[in-house]
Amino acid sequence: MKIRRISAAMVLPFLALTFFQATAVAGEFPSGTHVTVRVNSTLNSGTAHKEEGWSGTLTHDIVVKGKTLAKAGDPVKGKVTYVKPSGRLHNPGQISIRLTSIKGDPVYSTRISKTGKSHTTSNAAKIGGTAAGGALIGGLVGGGKGAAIGDGAGAGAGTAGAAATGKKEAVIPAESVFTFTLTGSK
Repeated sequence: MKIRRISAAMVLPFLALTFFQATAVAGEFPSGTHVTVRVNSTLNSGTAHKEEGWSGTLTHDIVVKGKTLAKAGDPVKGKVTYVKPSGRLHNPGQISIRLTSIKGDPVYSTRISKTGKSHTTSNAAKIGGTAAGGALIGGLVGGGKGAAIGDGAGAGAGTAGAAATGKKEAVIPAESVFTFTLTGSK
């Protein structure tokens, strides 16, 4: 009876170790693994949609405990998890992506987020520049009262110009390289 208990106690850890090693080789990517990928196509907050898929390739091998689980060049897939198009005068575009599979094996990852450039500087230049120009022209033509009218007209024209040209989308260019951290396998 004691011999059976002792042999079972010795065999069970060996079997468990063999099972966990086989699982890792079969495509289980452990949490905390850093995965660097190159995105194949451009993603833009003005045209992308939530849940839209994207594809890419690994830039480095994934090696865990001496075992190569995936090689550089292997295909990866991901999805857009958040997208907000840019406003015309404020709120630049935003886009977030996650990794969803490596070599067809499902994974969970951290997200990568990008935000478009701020509207503040370009809007201030457009609105302020046209307001100053309007005030100058109004002042030359009609004196002090003309300057005030020209300033208002210039500011209005500048605001219209900023609204017409002001979208600041978030863009992830094709061939961009990002490092995701895996948070588990599905």
